[in-house]
Amino acid sequence: MLVLSRQVDESLLIGDEISVKILEVNGDTVKIGIEAPKSVAIYRKELYEAITEENRNASQINSQGLKTLSATLLQQKDSSTHTNDE
Repeated sequence: MLVLSRQVDESLLIGDEISVKILEVNGDTVKIGIEAPKSVAIYRKELYEAITEENRNASQINSQGLKTLSATLLQQKDSSTHTNDE
C-alpha cells in the first residue's frame, strides 16, 4: 500500500487519466474529488461490497425454488397439452 500525505488543494494521479484531489479536511473527515473517465466505475468500498454480496446471493441456486419452478413448468406443459388435444 502506498501512503501519501496531501494537503487541501493538492492532488495525486493514478495512471494518466485519474486525478484525486483533497478538497477539504474537517476533523476526522476528508472530502476528496475524483476526476476519471466515465468508463471507470467509482464506488465507495462498503457499497461495492454490498453490491457484490447481493449479486452473489442472487446467483446461487435455491433447490426449493428450482423444484417449484420445475413443477410450475410441468403443470403449464400439461395444461397446454390438454388444451391442444380438446
